[in-house]
Amino acid sequence: MSRDGTGRAGPPPDSGEPTPVTAGDRPLVSVPSDEERSRILDQLPVPVAYFGRDMVLALANRAAGESVDRPVASLLGLLPGEIEPGLYLEGGKGLVEAIERVLRTGQAEPYETQLTMKGSEHIWQAAMSPVRDAAGEVQGVSVVILDTTEQVRARRRLALLNKAGMRIGSTLDVGRTAEELAELAVEDFADFVTVDLLSEVVAGDEARSVLHRDSINFHRAAQCSVLEGCPESVVAVGDTHAYEPDSVVGRTLIKGEPTRMVLDDAALRRWTTIEPARSQSMRDHRIHSVMVVPLKARGIILGTTLFCRHRTPGAFSAADLQLAAELVSRAAVCVDNARRYTRERATALALQRSLLPRRAARQRAVEVTARYLPNADGAGIGGDWFDVIPLSGARVALVVGDVVGHGLHAAATMGRLRTAVRTLADVDLAPDELLTQLDDLALALDREQPADGPEGGQVAGATCLYAVYDPATGHCTMARAGHPEPVVTRPGGSAELLRLPPGPPLGVGGLPFESAEFELPENSRIALYTDGLIETAGRDTAQALAELRDLLGRPARSIEEACDTVMESLVTEHPNDDVALLLARTRRLDADHYASWDLPSDPAVVSDARRRAAAQLAAWGLDDAVFTTELVVSELVTNAIRYGGDPIRLRLIRDTALICEVFDGSSTAPHLRRARMLDEGGRGLLLVASLTERWGTRYTGTGKTIWAEQPLPVVEEPDPA
Repeated sequence: MSRDGTGRAGPPPDSGEPTPVTAGDRPLVSVPSDEERSRILDQLPVPVAYFGRDMVLALANRAAGESVDRPVASLLGLLPGEIEPGLYLEGGKGLVEAIERVLRTGQAEPYETQLTMKGSEHIWQAAMSPVRDAAGEVQGVSVVILDTTEQVRARRRLALLNKAGMRIGSTLDVGRTAEELAELAVEDFADFVTVDLLSEVVAGDEARSVLHRDSINFHRAAQCSVLEGCPESVVAVGDTHAYEPDSVVGRTLIKGEPTRMVLDDAALRRWTTIEPARSQSMRDHRIHSVMVVPLKARGIILGTTLFCRHRTPGAFSAADLQLAAELVSRAAVCVDNARRYTRERATALALQRSLLPRRAARQRAVEVTARYLPNADGAGIGGDWFDVIPLSGARVALVVGDVVGHGLHAAATMGRLRTAVRTLADVDLAPDELLTQLDDLALALDREQPADGPEGGQVAGATCLYAVYDPATGHCTMARAGHPEPVVTRPGGSAELLRLPPGPPLGVGGLPFESAEFELPENSRIALYTDGLIETAGRDTAQALAELRDLLGRPARSIEEACDTVMESLVTEHPNDDVALLLARTRRLDADHYASWDLPSDPAVVSDARRRAAAQLAAWGLDDAVFTTELVVSELVTNAIRYGGDPIRLRLIRDTALICEVFDGSSTAPHLRRARMLDEGGRGLLLVASLTERWGTRYTGTGKTIWAEQPLPVVEEPDPA
């Protein structure tokens, strides 16, 4: 042993035995011989190699040979790209460049690269550093290779689960959620994925247990492949053999546990039989590993997910099965949430559809069309409504309302208010009086709502516009409660906003409502709408209102076309508020449908009134209704003379029914009562009620009108022969 001037120690060049190095009298370290160095290198558990300046392999340990399944002696003298074809194809070029860079720079740079050997799932990391001689010159590069397969796979699993949390369940749509699961799984996990859901899950219904069921109906919700066109899609959905109780898939459904399938499974052998016309791209890609994982959420199985590998060489491992179970479990919760949303939305929409008019009311006063579009937020339902209500005297009421908020609470409140409007309209209240009664109801609904209830003390506030049109006179009376003013288009003119007296929204209480009356020519168009039509984020309300007037003022072949034009121009694809639009074209009663006579307050005029009514019915061809109508006219006119006062007017209307009206100047309400045996009077209204379909009273500012309706006689069509 000698020590030079630099302090470096080394064995004598001719010594083959270990030489101790001492510090004083105590030995510090024993320098191994060449044989011992080789033995130590071979016993290292990680592959170690040394490339000289000529880039050939000069030294390697036993672990390096085992990593490529070749003897070490056969590797010596080879270039990096010649050691293993797979190493060269997938990472050899980068390895050569790294060695050249380390030789050139002479720096111990921490260069690492991941190498996937062909035919193996192992992933390697190579750490390279320069090897210097005593003079400090770089003579070669040492390469230490570590097998990081499990670490990389663990990172990939975590990354996949992280992606799943961000990408699966982005919408509340069952089909899209299944597609997101399939798309994510084929990116870096499986080569072909299918998601089959129970049919009731796709429909949004409650999923039933798969136990004790005669049959299981599946729906292919999603499939995705690394190959274009999904040639593996011959994996059928709902195959009888695939879902038998003793099959792998059947056992998975019954037990609710994920399962790996091997090549000797009968079902897998059937699945791997590819049709010849579709197997061209699959010649070198046969399914060799399959996992079946149930979609299970809240203890209920919703469907199955199938993971297949054919391009990826490695089979699914137990860790892959655990990862797939976690991935599908997260997706199952999202699918179940989407299913619940689908069911709740369908329920809410069914409720709202049941609360809105299902068909056009039977009346001839106006031609109407309407559009309703729910909001795109929440369950897609709200409190907007419209209605067309036939009234006495061939009149019609047009209603549009808007309840505060969205969801089931708003829809339920809307239903109660709409029912109340129809009830109040049936007793012929004037528009301002009707809104006053409706305001009281809104206050009562608000008081009924508990502050600590599920709705959190939501107010039952609403807006409403109520209009009554009389086709006999062309008069239209309107009142509003915090609602946007209507737009009217007269024949040959432009659309204009009808200025109505302002009124507070329903539910405020204590403030009055006021009506306004307009005369509308025949073929005028009235547009009633909710604020969702003109109030949209990013658009000025005044500008939207001006555009609405311009659209309604344009010529249109029909009110259907005008309605569609308005909706397409003003309503976005996904509105953030409900939109209701009611468009009505007015009609007028002509001499063929309307007759009126002013009568003096004299009992002798009753017979004259009967005669005039009979003559008018004969002119209308309603001879079969003469007898009944004469009795009704006699009783109503007699009551008006006896208990009412001037002026007295008799009116007959032939509309959807035969209507008889008698107007007098008294506001005294008539009462239907049953006369006793010896009473001389009191049978008039009872007789009217028994002879007609319905009767009633409505009040005006100067008196009242008693009316009675009877069905029109059926007119037989002439025989074509």
